[in-house]
Amino acid sequence: MTQRTRIKICGLTRHEDVQAAVAAGADALGFVFYSRSPRYIQPEAAARLMAKIPPFVSTVGLFVNASVAEVQEVVAQTSISLLQFHGDETPALCAAIASAVNRPYIRAIRVKPDTDPADLLEYESDYRAASTLFTGLLLDTYVDSYGGSGKVFDWSLIPENIAPRVVLSGGLSAQNATDAVQRVRPYAVDVSSGVEHDKGIKDAAKIRAFIAAVRVADAALQTQ
Repeated sequence: MTQRTRIKICGLTRHEDVQAAVAAGADALGFVFYSRSPRYIQPEAAARLMAKIPPFVSTVGLFVNASVAEVQEVVAQTSISLLQFHGDETPALCAAIASAVNRPYIRAIRVKPDTDPADLLEYESDYRAASTLFTGLLLDTYVDSYGGSGKVFDWSLIPENIAPRVVLSGGLSAQNATDAVQRVRPYAVDVSSGVEHDKGIKDAAKIRAFIAAVRVADAALQTQ
């Protein structure tokens, strides 16, 4: 039996976008706490948005090379349930921060054209060995800047034996989500720029279309 693909809408900054994502059936909502990102949101503003989120929808805080104290401050002000490390954090640093705030975490890996599938297996092994709070890898496209890339990487680099555990990101949209899920069969998908009409401003119709495209793939896989 094929598992339903989980969906995360990331880079939320407005109440109406949170409402649209929840109404469309998103499983997780992402908030960017990296000040250089155009999707950055201050912790107090994020807290107000999270207060309106119903039960069973996860809230994810994205951090880039943040200190323990910085993450502690965000956690103290918000109700984020999962950490996402998107910078150059080592397994030891991720483990230390997660332990300090008692939150599970995912580790974003920016996949380069020359990334070897064995590298991804090693990354997962190293982060899992470092902490029981590690829950999996998020695979994004490598670009010079941190945060969402808006570009697709070569999905064939993902080893089949870890694909069911990864979060697939990087350049996803309603136009390629069905193909992505059918080809990779990830545990979850993560989208930000693919459901926007401007940076940090989501488009409700694009959110609905993206989620519908993922569900089309799920339905097709059920019949295989």
